[in-house]
Amino acid sequence: MFPSSVEETQRALEEHQYIADRGLAVAVFLALRLGRPLLLEGEPGVGKTEVVKVLAQVLSTRLIRLQCYEGLDVSSAVYEWDYARQMLQIRLLEAAGERTQERIRQEVFGPRVPAQATLAASPGEPEWQTPGAAY
Repeated sequence: MFPSSVEETQRALEEHQYIADRGLAVAVFLALRLGRPLLLEGEPGVGKTEVVKVLAQVLSTRLIRLQCYEGLDVSSAVYEWDYARQMLQIRLLEAAGERTQERIRQEVFGPRVPAQATLAASPGEPEWQTPGAAY
């Protein structure tokens, strides 16, 4: 359940041992209320990852972290999947005589991992995997 006010957001974070100033609490509250992403920028060690870990606990949801690096753009991070693997998979399916569009779509564009090196599971959770998938 989402906090219903900025103050409730601040209290929820504090209950999970994260002390947030009012500005951060406002930003988190508005992002949740509006259903919009929140971009957290800052030097290493200032608490960007910790606030989202705590927020995942507050919301009782799984956290999948995108590890950003110089040159990573939204297209690569969000939309581009493993293009080389997908093309190889399509060719292998075609060579095996697979003609069913739905099967090809499931095999190639199913819940696989985009840019494997950019994702990290929450602490204590297994690495991102698709059951039965070979990488």
